[in-house]
Amino acid sequence: MSTTKALRLGTRRSRLAMAQSGQVADAVSQVTGRPVELVEITTYGDVSREHLAQIGGTGVFVTALRDALLKGEVDFAVHSLKDLPTTQPGELALAAIPVREDPRDVIVARDALKFTDLPRGARIGTGSPRRMAQLNAYARAHGLDIRTVPIRGNVDTRIGYVHDGELDAVVLAAAGLSRIRRMDEVTDFLSVDTVLPAPGQGALAIECAADDADLIAALGVLDDPFTRAAVTAERSLLAALEAGCSAPVGALADLLADGQIVKEMRLRGVVGTPDGTRTVQLSTTGPVPGTHDQATALGRELATEMLAQGAAGLMGERAH
Repeated sequence: MSTTKALRLGTRRSRLAMAQSGQVADAVSQVTGRPVELVEITTYGDVSREHLAQIGGTGVFVTALRDALLKGEVDFAVHSLKDLPTTQPGELALAAIPVREDPRDVIVARDALKFTDLPRGARIGTGSPRRMAQLNAYARAHGLDIRTVPIRGNVDTRIGYVHDGELDAVVLAAAGLSRIRRMDEVTDFLSVDTVLPAPGQGALAIECAADDADLIAALGVLDDPFTRAAVTAERSLLAALEAGCSAPVGALADLLADGQIVKEMRLRGVVGTPDGTRTVQLSTTGPVPGTHDQATALGRELATEMLAQGAAGLMGERAH
């Protein structure tokens, strides 16, 4: 048993948060040689029964964890990166963004159905205006007849709606199901050509106090520069659109390789009305960003083009 003082990792209490925090705890323990204990923290997003779009999704799962960090009640915290507001507080550092899991959305449907095989009038549950906008736009373009139904709840609750026959299918993030070992529930992977994920989807953020240089250095071993560049570009797009993380914005930055050599980064973005009648979808490609500022510039450049095509008018109330 190590006599070194344990590091305290702040985490939400949900099964998914505990699973991903547990994986980070093991990794941090290995690189620091110190034990890590999980400190469970309840956030507003966990206890509110309102839909995320109504409570202003930005930060509802993050604020309580950040408060605990700032008060010194925990040493570091793990967030799903897509839940983080795009403005980083000066007192806190994003010490590491580990290698990203599969960023795609998936379908869990009755009778093992694929998305395109769902019956006419199929009811598909999701709490995300982004998913609604893109699913409805795809259905409209391909002659499918679906109904998107707003839902809340954890993974078990959402999958339960399908098992109970209340819904024909639900849309979830592949990464979340992977982390809680429920990938066997997936009946279809949604190609990113059909539904672009949320900015930062599939990535985790490890945050600590900005003045704790030793901890920042230790956690930094877990950082993946390609993932950081990609999600920085995606979040820069979101910020430049002045949209919160509950806005109907999808974004994905991926690396374009020639054989084994990574040549460029492509950033794709989409914004649309929840009924899918109007969307703006564009992409840009450039050199792989070597710095935070270069990654940010890639996102801003694409956002400027999207705004010129009328993206702002498709987002409803713009979150500031």
